[in-house]
Amino acid sequence: MKRFLQITLLLFVAVAFTVQAQAQEDKSKRPSPPAVAEGKIDGVNIKIDYSRPAVKGRTVWGELVPYGKVWRTGANEATTIETDGDIRIEGMPLPKGRYSIFTVPNENNWEIRFNSEPDQWGAYRYDDSKDVLRVDVAPKAASEFAERLTFDVGKGMIEISWADVSVPIKVSK
Repeated sequence: MKRFLQITLLLFVAVAFTVQAQAQEDKSKRPSPPAVAEGKIDGVNIKIDYSRPAVKGRTVWGELVPYGKVWRTGANEATTIETDGDIRIEGMPLPKGRYSIFTVPNENNWEIRFNSEPDQWGAYRYDDSKDVLRVDVAPKAASEFAERLTFDVGKGMIEISWADVSVPIKVSK
C-alpha cells in the first residue's frame, strides 16, 4: 500500500510539473509564432490574435489548406477577433465582442465565419451552430508574396494575406 501511495504521489508531481512547463511555454518560439493585428475602423478598435504559419516551399491553397473545408485561419489556437463596438462585416452586423474566425477557402470564394466560442485549439472542436455571422468574399491575387500568414486592419478593411492570395473583407460601423 505504501508503495502504491509513493507511485501515485510521484505521478501527481510529474503531471504538475508538466502542466507548469506547458503553461510557461514561450509561444514566440513556435514554428508558427503568435501575432496581433490592431486597427481602428470608423472609431471602433479591432484586434486580431493569430498565429503565423509559413509557406516553407509548400503549396498552400488546395493542399496544405484544402479547398471546401473549415480552416482555423492560422495555426495553433483559433484566430480571434475582438471589437469594442458594433461593426458591419460585408454589410452584415457583428455585435461588439470577441469571436473566433474560421474560413472555408475556395479558389473563387471564401466563406468567413465568426464563431461565439473564441477559446479553441484549431478547428478540432469547431461547432458551426455557434457561428454568429457568415459572409462570402472573393479572394484576389496578392500584390506580393507573403511567406507568413498576415492579417491587416485599417482603411475600412481586414485583409488576410498568405502565399500568393489576399482576401479583403469590408468592415464599417
